[in-house]
Amino acid sequence: MERVEVLNARLVDHFGVDTVTGQPMFRIVWSNDQLEKRKVEFTDEGLQLLHPEVREVKKYSYIKDRYVLERLVIVPEVNAEDLPTSKLSYEPLWVYQTSYGEALPPVWEPTKFVIDTVYAAMGKRGLRKYVDSEENTTPEGRTQRVDKIQEELFGDESGLMGKTFPSVGEGIVVPQNYAREKESE
Repeated sequence: MERVEVLNARLVDHFGVDTVTGQPMFRIVWSNDQLEKRKVEFTDEGLQLLHPEVREVKKYSYIKDRYVLERLVIVPEVNAEDLPTSKLSYEPLWVYQTSYGEALPPVWEPTKFVIDTVYAAMGKRGLRKYVDSEENTTPEGRTQRVDKIQEELFGDESGLMGKTFPSVGEGIVVPQNYAREKESE
């Protein structure tokens, strides 16, 4: 089993962070450790308060001794009153347990599968960020890396990329049906 810290680092590497806050988009946490500030109307003993107040309460009172995969989401306006201290919240996506309620350790493959399934249902693909290799940081090394990326992305089927772009600084794209359009005129 991989440590949770390693899995959380992989989640950041693979699915990124929120661009405003820098918080991971997904994380794995222990359910018993999670607290959140909520507006409550009752004390812990069950007595009704005269005026609701914000208290730190257990986030997963209904999930005991389990790892939870959470997703960072914007708090909807409907729930903004319940979570008054934050515009973002981590919400449970999956609990690491069997269908019989037995605890499971967090593992990378099922974690990634759950996230990919959620993205697929939303019509999105995984949003893996680009990481530039720092192998050779000289100007020549950077040029080689950029050329390699261009070759991987675009290829050079015509053989003109090396001739046209560096010497002139621009290129012309001719549509495949150009000759047909010219003949029809």
